[in-house]
Amino acid sequence: MINVMIVEDDPMVAQINKRYLTKIEGFRLAATATSVDEAIQLLDKEEIQLILLDIFMPGKLGIELLAHLRKNELEIDVIIISAASDLERIKKALRYGIVDYLIKPFEFDRFNTALTTYYEQARLIDKQDSVSQQELDSLLLHRDEHVIAEELPKGLAKDTLKQVWDAVQKLKEGPFSTDDIVNIVGISRVSARKYLNFLKDIGILDVKVIYGAVGRPVYQHEYNQFKEHLIKNFL
Repeated sequence: MINVMIVEDDPMVAQINKRYLTKIEGFRLAATATSVDEAIQLLDKEEIQLILLDIFMPGKLGIELLAHLRKNELEIDVIIISAASDLERIKKALRYGIVDYLIKPFEFDRFNTALTTYYEQARLIDKQDSVSQQELDSLLLHRDEHVIAEELPKGLAKDTLKQVWDAVQKLKEGPFSTDDIVNIVGISRVSARKYLNFLKDIGILDVKVIYGAVGRPVYQHEYNQFKEHLIKNFL
C-alpha cells in the first residue's frame, strides 16, 4: 500500500483528489495539508511515499516543498496537480524529479493513468534487483508505447477478454501456450488465438513460435509485466 499526502489549499479540489484516490487500488490517503509548512510538519509524523502537490498556495509555493524534499534527500515521489501551465515552472518541477504533472482541470482518466502507472513502476522496482535496457526504456520512458483506443477490435468481447486475462494471470510466471488458455477458459483455439494476439498487439504479451519435428508450431507466450497497466483501457 502506497501512503499518499495531498497538499492542496482549495477544499473543492482536495475533495476531488481524495474521491479519485479512493477509486484506485494500492493507495492510502495518509495525510492532507493546505500549505507547504503544514506538509513539512506532517512529514515528520507520517510515512509518505507519494505527494499530490499543488503549486499555487498561500505562503510558500509547491516548488519550495519539492526543493525541501530534494535538499533533505527524502525518498518521496511527487505528482504535481496544478493550474500552472507555463513551461518555466513545468521545467523546474521536472528538474526536481517529479514523476508526473497534471494540469487543472483534469479528468479522472488522466488521474487514474498517473497513479496506476506510478503504482506499477513502484511495484516492479521494489521486486527486481536489475532490469535490461529494454525494460528500463519501457518502465521509465515508455518509448514504444502509443495511445491505445479504448474500444476492443471487432469480434472481441469484453467478458471473454476478462476470462482470458484472468487465465493469463494464473499462467504469467512462465511461458504458456494457446492450449493452456483453452484448458482454463474453455473457448476454442481459434478464439483463444484472437484474444492472445490482441494482448500481443498492445504489448502485454511477447510471442515466440517453436517449431517441432512434426505437427503444428507451438506459440509460447511470455508476460510483459511492464505493460500490464494497458489492459485497464479495455476491461
